[in-house]
Amino acid sequence: MKKLRLVSLLLAANVLMEAEAQTDSTAVRKDSVTWNQSLDGVTVTAQRQLIKQDIDRIGYDVQADEDSRTENVLDMLRKVPMVTIDGNENILVKGNSDYKIYKNGHLDPSLSKNAKEILKAMPANSVKRIEVITDPGAREDAEGVNAILNIVMMDGRRMDSVTGSVSGYYSSLNSAGLGAYLATQLGKAIVSVDYGYNRMTKKSTASEGFVERTFVESGNTQKVSQTSSNPGYIHYADINASYDIDTLNLLSASFGGYFYKINVQGDNSMTMLNAANTPIYHYSDHYWLPNYNHHSWNGRLDYEHKTRRKGEMFTLSYMLALTRQHSEQEDTYSNMQNVPFNYTGFLLKTREHFTEHTFQADYVRPLWAGHKLEAGAKYIYRSNNSRNSQDYYKASETPSIPYEFEHRTQIAAAYADYMYNVGRWSARAGLRYEYSYMKGHYPLGDSGDFSKRLNDWVPQASVKYQVNDRHSLKLAYTTSISRPGITYLNPAVVNSPNRVDFGNARLVSASTHAVSLTYMYVGPRLTLQIVPQYQFSNNAVGSVVYALNDIRHGTYGNVMRYRRMQVEGYAQWKPFNGTTFVANLNYRHVVHKNSDLNLQLTCHPLNYYFYVSQRLPWKLLATAYTYGQMGHSPIDVYAYNRSWNFYGISLQRSFLSNDRLTIGLMADTPFPKNQHRETRTVQGDILGWGDNINVRNSRYFRITVSYRFGKLKAGVKKTETTIENSDEVGGISRGK
Repeated sequence: MKKLRLVSLLLAANVLMEAEAQTDSTAVRKDSVTWNQSLDGVTVTAQRQLIKQDIDRIGYDVQADEDSRTENVLDMLRKVPMVTIDGNENILVKGNSDYKIYKNGHLDPSLSKNAKEILKAMPANSVKRIEVITDPGAREDAEGVNAILNIVMMDGRRMDSVTGSVSGYYSSLNSAGLGAYLATQLGKAIVSVDYGYNRMTKKSTASEGFVERTFVESGNTQKVSQTSSNPGYIHYADINASYDIDTLNLLSASFGGYFYKINVQGDNSMTMLNAANTPIYHYSDHYWLPNYNHHSWNGRLDYEHKTRRKGEMFTLSYMLALTRQHSEQEDTYSNMQNVPFNYTGFLLKTREHFTEHTFQADYVRPLWAGHKLEAGAKYIYRSNNSRNSQDYYKASETPSIPYEFEHRTQIAAAYADYMYNVGRWSARAGLRYEYSYMKGHYPLGDSGDFSKRLNDWVPQASVKYQVNDRHSLKLAYTTSISRPGITYLNPAVVNSPNRVDFGNARLVSASTHAVSLTYMYVGPRLTLQIVPQYQFSNNAVGSVVYALNDIRHGTYGNVMRYRRMQVEGYAQWKPFNGTTFVANLNYRHVVHKNSDLNLQLTCHPLNYYFYVSQRLPWKLLATAYTYGQMGHSPIDVYAYNRSWNFYGISLQRSFLSNDRLTIGLMADTPFPKNQHRETRTVQGDILGWGDNINVRNSRYFRITVSYRFGKLKAGVKKTETTIENSDEVGGISRGK
């Protein structure tokens, strides 16, 4: 018996040493979930690291986080290094919105255009990991983003039966959601399907707002109070399939997208006062968009051929992306007193269509040990069409305004990327050339056609040194370009009594440059990352706002010069078994400047996320978190957002064998009933402030149930390279 125990202890020590070595290794970086091995009364515990760093990306192991059983992907993103989410659930990567979202390594147009709603409907237990591609290579960076958020779904090679998961939630605001993931193998083919649904209610979307604007030239002040809601629903779905032709040839395809329909409605009350605070005019406005609907679908086809040379491959890809957005907004005015317009309302009809075809070829060739070359070419054809009409009710002099605009873009690109990985050193350098031709056409002949030819060079480079198994340093330089989409380009004029908006067909692509240094430490119980970065652009697209006759006019121009110095910080600490602390921070010193108007705005915001989880008896997991912003965050060169904060607690427990069933309860910001979001406009022709209030929906309680079946270890195989287009800003949907 003593000999048996001695052998057991030796085995336990060996397992512990292997676990510690694995923990310290840079090859495997996972955390949060523990496994136990019992050896004759001795229990050995090893931890899986959540974070992994490569030369061009940071990875977060979602499956190693126990919260993934009940949370959605948007919830999980708050824990991912270099990702922050603001109070309106807009996702920021590396402190800004200049990024794209991929799924399984290629661009997903649906996610990029309506991320927050889709990711709220996507259960986290269907996602394997979330990657922040911090330094996209010449192939990815080509079309110009500063970062890429890559959602990697569950994957694998083989499965014996159907696997998947289902989840759903219901909140005290009467909102509800459902998500499902299903995968199976049919001979040489693997097929997966994922689906999500979110219902938004009037209660969950109700808001109130107050705005006060002072026109500098006249001294008059405009005061507006407003209420609004936008109940509706969103569906998203994806189907992915792969077929192993043989050991060297793989064919994969996917199709998916989303559809949503909302009923936007609200009421405004507007009063204009002179400098002596005497009313000049007043009116009330009721508006609604009863049939606002948006479709976005995309399909991809990839063929991959591998040669007998290890690591050498050739890939051909095609992608089709379609977006259709239709809306009819009707405004009716009442309580009209001395108003400066001659109509009682209007009906604005908007039809916007976007179609994109992309063809791409990629070639990867290992040169010799530790050296690899990647090269490729791409062609993109984009077609944008916009048709607007604005009909005025009971207008004596204001005519109806029809407007049509067509925009075509053709892009041809070629790139080369060189990668080096020997010993403790790894490096990557690449260059991309892009030629683009843009043409605008006005079918009604109310304006002259225009065209523009652009040539852009996009270099990038990064080098990483692994000091030892725990410490690493990485220096990176990236450039990117962004092209204006139809929303920014469309010169159609949209009129309302107190504002006029229109696009600018003369916009050109903008360039951004960034330099960053990344330090990372990965230990058995502590993971730490610090990333100082400097970023600048001299011709970014920015808002142009001015006042004419006490009416706000808004458009866009390549007028923005900005400088951004920031520090990203991330820490995960496990002082005891079952206890985890996480901090995710982003501090920025931001300078926005419009030289044409001689305006400059400087802000110092700090976005933060703090999280703690604790294992409790009876298989309970308790968590608490807080997130928000300290300081002012710039909106543009004219205005900024003020500080805000949310917090919450949750409790979850798993049941059945292998913890297949998990039930979670969450309370978000349970004490204040309303949450305020303040903005200040501090320079320009119009000065003032605004306060947007989430009425009753800041505080809510939610119950979530998830169930997984099968082994859930497999998913559709993907070609190792495919298409990603990430250059456009201001398309049909600018929200993220």
